[in-house]
Amino acid sequence: MTHRAHVITVSDGVSAGTRTDKSGHALKQLLEAGRFEVTGPEVVPDDQTRITDAIVAAVVAGADVVVTTGGTGLGPRDVTPQATSMLIDYEVPGLAEVMRRAGERSTPMASLSRGVAGVRGRSLVINVPGSAKGAAESLEAVLPVLGHAIQLLHGHTSHE
Repeated sequence: MTHRAHVITVSDGVSAGTRTDKSGHALKQLLEAGRFEVTGPEVVPDDQTRITDAIVAAVVAGADVVVTTGGTGLGPRDVTPQATSMLIDYEVPGLAEVMRRAGERSTPMASLSRGVAGVRGRSLVINVPGSAKGAAESLEAVLPVLGHAIQLLHGHTSHE
């Protein structure tokens, strides 16, 4: 069974064409290496409505995992965690904790990431930082458990 993932890059600069999307492409490569069928990266500006619309569309389209990159810091336009929190049914705080701990091995600034992880319907939504290095480190930290998380979300809950 192939799992499906969708990558969303949240960035005013990439959306405007003034910056290159390195993190979205890095995430796509990691997910593909992890045997996911990947769509995206889709690019949206740092706008709460555009972010929630993109996440909901990915969930409706059947993504098992939606990974957003960018907009998780302390800047006034960093609204990805707020957008995500508005639409998830519940949080999965352990994933966000693992991602921050992984990032802290490289930089103490990782503790400033406000990225959240949660569930909408049967899809897992994960926010990772916008830097290619931070995004990759975060995803690599949780990639080993994503398959099991997806199985649980799809009702395969036997513990054999």
